[in-house]
Amino acid sequence: MENVNSAVETLIQSSNTLFILVGAIMVFAMHAGFAFLEVGTVRHKNQVNALVKIMTDFGVSAIAYFFIGYWVAYGTTFFQDAATLSEGSGYELVKFFFLMTFAAAIPAIVSGGIAERARFWPILTASALSVAFVYPFFEGIIWNGNYGFQAWLEVSFGAGFHDFAGSVVVHGVGGWIALAAVLLLGIRKGRYRSGKLIAFPPSNIPFLALGAWILCIGWFGFNVMSAQTLDGISGLVAVNTLMAMVGGIVTSLIVGRNDPGFIHNGPLAGLVAVCAGSDVMHPIGALVVGGVAGVIFVWLFTIQQNKWKIDDVLGVWPLHGLCGAWGGIAAGIFGSEALGGLGGVSLMSQVVGTLAGIAVALIGGLVVYGAIKTVVGLRLDEEQEFNGADLSIHKIESTSLD
Repeated sequence: MENVNSAVETLIQSSNTLFILVGAIMVFAMHAGFAFLEVGTVRHKNQVNALVKIMTDFGVSAIAYFFIGYWVAYGTTFFQDAATLSEGSGYELVKFFFLMTFAAAIPAIVSGGIAERARFWPILTASALSVAFVYPFFEGIIWNGNYGFQAWLEVSFGAGFHDFAGSVVVHGVGGWIALAAVLLLGIRKGRYRSGKLIAFPPSNIPFLALGAWILCIGWFGFNVMSAQTLDGISGLVAVNTLMAMVGGIVTSLIVGRNDPGFIHNGPLAGLVAVCAGSDVMHPIGALVVGGVAGVIFVWLFTIQQNKWKIDDVLGVWPLHGLCGAWGGIAAGIFGSEALGGLGGVSLMSQVVGTLAGIAVALIGGLVVYGAIKTVVGLRLDEEQEFNGADLSIHKIESTSLD
């Protein structure tokens, strides 16, 4: 009997390890989506830089999270022998891989906002600092119960802050860090003339669309596999992810008046918003949450560009920052039993937790990017920006003119 129990336990451990490994690979693949979404949106002279930033950001993020960020969030280090680390089929190692791909999404999000005028090495440094300290600080508070914040919310409002797959922890934090970076960098040259917006049209709609499709597909790993074990897998999460995505598509189509940029970002807005409550909402609630997110993105992207003159190239603040905040609050509304959800959530906790995430991200972003701006500078000089980041930084163009 002991041999049978041991075999069953090994099988369960191995299955859970494989499950979360597949999730990690799917979220890793999403970074190709971030890359092509940015490549398709920026002008031709900045396409190479967009690709290089996403790849190198991932590299420095992995190192920063391995040595510092994972320890900040979960109190776990990897300064042990390989035999100890690989116990239990190496599940804890693969769990790190999965969570690291989430952490690496922070600089990938920021990259789209600061495109076309940022220096290379200072931004890589900022990415490393954000993933080592800012993101894991809030991640640990919400997903590991650090500093008693969740316990306080539960005592005060009857439930902790619920963020199943990171509407606020990942996307909200990334979007609000991006806002800080965008404001510190300033507006691209020629973007506004006599107070009016000058259009910089996307360079490649097919690449933009490819990026959106890759992200949409990978998002099912992002959400469903946030359960982290096979016994926690939920078809409800999968269907809610689907319904929020299509809600974002439909509303961005209508409100965005057939604009392909809005249509391909609309599903991403819905997916960002549903992460927090995807495990507790009714599918109709998820459809509404995604639909509202599509409207938020289109309207706020238009307002920030035209009225507020915030030069956020891909609209990552409205997409991730604002739709992420909406998702955090929406989990407290549509996750309630009164609206067909599973319950166990508190609207007040969702509001307070969302505001806490915004505060941590905005302050952290201002400190990290502000310090680097003061010490070495963040922005390309005027000639480099005019020539484009591809030639100025990488000494090569994206396409041959032969």
